Amino acid sequence: MEIMNLMRRSSFDTSYHHLLDLARWFLRMQNGELNFESPACCLAAWWWWRLERKMQPLPPPEHRRVLRFVVFMAVSLLALSCWALVNSRINVAMPYSAFVMRDVVDKTPALTGLEDWHPAAGDPASTSSTTERSGDPGAAAGRRGERERERERSERCDADSAALRVYVYDLPAEFHFGMLGWDGKGKAAAWPDVRDAGAAPHYPGGLNLQHSVAYWLTLDILSSALPPGGTGSDDVARDRPCVAVRVTNASLADVFFVPFFASLSYNRHSKLRRGEKVSRNRVLQAELVKYLMRKEEWRRWGGKNHLIVPHHPNSMMEARKKLSAAMFVLSDFGRYSPDVANLKKDVIAPYKHVVRSFGDGDSPTFEQRPIMAYFQGAIHRKAGGKVRQKLYQLLKDERDVHFTYGSVRQNGIRRATTGMSTSKFCLNIAGDTPSSNRLFDAIVSHCVPVIISDDIELPFEDVLDYSEFCVFVRSADAAKRGFLLRLLRGISRDEWTKMWMRLKKVTRHFEYQYPSRSGDAVQMIWSAVARKMHSVQLQLHKRGRFQRTGSES
Repeated sequence: MEIMNLMRRSSFDTSYHHLLDLARWFLRMQNGELNFESPACCLAAWWWWRLERKMQPLPPPEHRRVLRFVVFMAVSLLALSCWALVNSRINVAMPYSAFVMRDVVDKTPALTGLEDWHPAAGDPASTSSTTERSGDPGAAAGRRGERERERERSERCDADSAALRVYVYDLPAEFHFGMLGWDGKGKAAAWPDVRDAGAAPHYPGGLNLQHSVAYWLTLDILSSALPPGGTGSDDVARDRPCVAVRVTNASLADVFFVPFFASLSYNRHSKLRRGEKVSRNRVLQAELVKYLMRKEEWRRWGGKNHLIVPHHPNSMMEARKKLSAAMFVLSDFGRYSPDVANLKKDVIAPYKHVVRSFGDGDSPTFEQRPIMAYFQGAIHRKAGGKVRQKLYQLLKDERDVHFTYGSVRQNGIRRATTGMSTSKFCLNIAGDTPSSNRLFDAIVSHCVPVIISDDIELPFEDVLDYSEFCVFVRSADAAKRGFLLRLLRGISRDEWTKMWMRLKKVTRHFEYQYPSRSGDAVQMIWSAVARKMHSVQLQLHKRGRFQRTGSES
């Protein structure tokens, strides 16, 4: 207040005494006796400059511009210094906990919440910050023990560490392994013993295998509950990836898995047997619908967080409309209306290949594949598959093209294995549906696929770039005389080899196996479901905003 009075008087009276008093205030600020960061600092500087101007004669006109610039720079530097001083004092005063919380947020995993996060063992940030705050040797030993326990927990696949928590409905055996000869009668268990991979019920071979996706997913999720190590489970649980894990508490589940072998039910029970008025396949579908509609878990969200696997295009024809709110695992959308199945909510999964897959070291090279283009399959197809007939007429007489009718009968699978392994390109042409098993047979044969199917949807295309190992051709272009041959013959040896090398790397993503391994088809499907569940959970959480008030958002 005193300095403000001095300034007020100085504006009218520039006597020597007043100026001397003002100078003393400046000396006290420089000596630290006054708070230099106060507003009086800037005001005093401005008044000092004003008084100096009154005491001094005006400069010559030619120097005024230079003086204005010097004054502007001086005031700017003074303001910058005040700001830096204030900012530094705020940082010093910030509590330590703010930095700890910021560090925790930065290290939080993407798929878990803060309440589930634990510092990684040996994490230098968490270790150093704790050590700084406590020098107690006993506390340090306790922290080391805690880190060891955290490491042990991270090595186990449990609900806290998995990306997807799956609740499995205990359906009667007739919906799943009962179709494979396991009935569970006389055993106090809802499921077969899957600890020994060799003793698990086997899926039928031939073309049945193409759509066996539900079988592999069920085996894998059941094995997720097995303890690592120990007799009988070494080859199942020890190396199993921790993508999806089974939970027995429905309140912990991200998704509810319906273990209905719908494709096998279609293959085996869709025809009427003697004395039947309704096929066994239809009866199972009707029973499944009634079972789910009675479940509180289904009624709560209308089935949006449920997972069903009707992979065969003709499976669950009667029930698909009633259960369309659920997430489906499909081969394509060819026989589904957009309101029942679509890419926004559903997952496309690969067929199970039927030809023998090649290892990295035994795959024939460019020179060891004398056939340029290969196709073996049904030629006369409906709808989008009519392009097969046109291509047959265009390519049947070409010397380095194999384009013939073929089926699984008469060693068809063995002939396809040999043909694809000796061909540079394998034609995957639309049939009755946009996709076919032929694409995945070509991938595991390391025969570069040529995809001629305008409406095809491909598995895991959000994480795999198919253009790196496939050639895409529009059906209208492929049907032009000479177009396809010019395109394929124009691909150089180096270009083909690059795609062939990529094929060898991605093949593992299309392998179904038990026990499952990291990056195989089973784990890729679980990962795709987990990615879809993010948007599903967003919708469910938004719907539940006003459940306490009895209304929906």
